[in-house]
Amino acid sequence: MLRPQPGAVPAPTGGLPLSGRPAVGGAFAWVGCHGGAGVTTLQHTVPGGIDGDRVWPGPLPAGGLQPVVLVCRSHAAGLMTAQQAAAQWASGQLPHIDLVGLVVVADAAGRLPRPLRDLLRLVSGGLPRTWHVPWVEPWRQGDPVTDHQPRELTALARELSHLTDRSHPHV
Repeated sequence: MLRPQPGAVPAPTGGLPLSGRPAVGGAFAWVGCHGGAGVTTLQHTVPGGIDGDRVWPGPLPAGGLQPVVLVCRSHAAGLMTAQQAAAQWASGQLPHIDLVGLVVVADAAGRLPRPLRDLLRLVSGGLPRTWHVPWVEPWRQGDPVTDHQPRELTALARELSHLTDRSHPHV
């Protein structure tokens, strides 16, 4: 399991802001690395998470670790913002965050071009886990997200339920 490496990983100059408030009301917080990442869609299709906006949640009132799942699109800008967020966590700036992983939501139909696959591989190497949500054309056309759920969302929901179950920490 990957853990933050204070001192070994330099603190990035960019990244996500830190909220003064903890995320409450769910087993974990979906944190979008950028606008349009897909947090709202995931919140409606995968149970257990709350929308953490585009900020790291603050420390929990009773202490402990706040589980967070980062979300980005698969385009270059989305992957680079995810890389910045992962570097923030890895640098030890967020000792109250349990970074569960990153969900990469497809930004277009089809296979990622090689430069984006390489960037995704690089970004994924700095995170505990990475999941992929494929392109769903009916979502683009305005169909309800609950009517068209790819099998990857079922697997994601099952894994997140297990990983964020506070009675069985995934240390």
